[in-house]
Amino acid sequence: MSKTNPGRFFEDYTVGQVIRHAVPRTVAEGERALYHALYPARHALYSSDDFAADCGLEGSPLDDLIAFHIVFGKTVPDISLNAVANLGYADGRWLRPVYAGDTLRSESEVIGLKQNSNGKSGVVWVRTRGINQVGETVLEYVRWVMVRKRDVDAAAPDTVIPDLPKAVAATDLVVPESLNFSEYDTELAGEPHLWGDYQIGEKIDHVDGVTIEEAEHMLATRLWQNTAKVHFDATNRDDGKRLIYGGHVISMARALSFNGLANAQMIVALNGGAHANPCFAGDTVRAWSEVLDKAETAAPGVGALRLRLVATKGDSSDFPLKAEDGKYLPQVLLDLDYWALMPM
Repeated sequence: MSKTNPGRFFEDYTVGQVIRHAVPRTVAEGERALYHALYPARHALYSSDDFAADCGLEGSPLDDLIAFHIVFGKTVPDISLNAVANLGYADGRWLRPVYAGDTLRSESEVIGLKQNSNGKSGVVWVRTRGINQVGETVLEYVRWVMVRKRDVDAAAPDTVIPDLPKAVAATDLVVPESLNFSEYDTELAGEPHLWGDYQIGEKIDHVDGVTIEEAEHMLATRLWQNTAKVHFDATNRDDGKRLIYGGHVISMARALSFNGLANAQMIVALNGGAHANPCFAGDTVRAWSEVLDKAETAAPGVGALRLRLVATKGDSSDFPLKAEDGKYLPQVLLDLDYWALMPM
């Protein structure tokens, strides 16, 4: 009997199935240091205990996307080891900050299934929760993945497509209980632009770019314990290339967005996202953002911006997104819709 794990295939999933993912991970300051080495990340709230304390927190949390990557990475052996593509995200919320010393684990529930017409694969929808050492959910999101079938003759399951919101409502955003931006120091944060300075429909070219290197993206993917074969094994694709983990592009674009959105401190919701085109080593990633919505919160001095973050290969100054036929332009890597907290 084989002791190795080939991963789940499409016919291994059933709606309502709950999967507890291995392996819990205690996070430390090393994750922050590596994250900031891999990406040009420098939002003040995630860089300074003193700055975070002045904003009402007990100290500087780990970057929101560190929590996302760790929680996501745990799910890969069970959800996307045999994936053809990671298709999208929706209905994601960060529910409480993660600090060094916290232990995170992941759990997913299958909420939808649909076999593709070719009979060789199908789409699996899962709702994943990241849970800390005391059983609190720190993060939850839905993603859907196209997964290969082991046996093309296996019967197709009943089609169940979950009804997902187009965006997390502003009233459902969770602001950390003690967060207070009343005494926020824009000089230390790096930019003077506050919530009131941004207008719905405004677009921001983040100007800077970073060329992706093989060593960096593989280090990052190992850091998050993501075991997907396409990121490491050059023989897994016909073109002989290692596919860049989509989360690596998300973090790179988020870090690049500091130039123009330095005060968009905390990500609190993931409304939707698409990895529009594959990214490979040698591609130069740039980013632009569009303000989609604004909302006030009950927290002192804290507002929320809904932002579209677009990562591109090459020039982003003309805000490339979609062609006339509605399909993403070939230079677009990522289209991400999220809510962030910003001082008012």
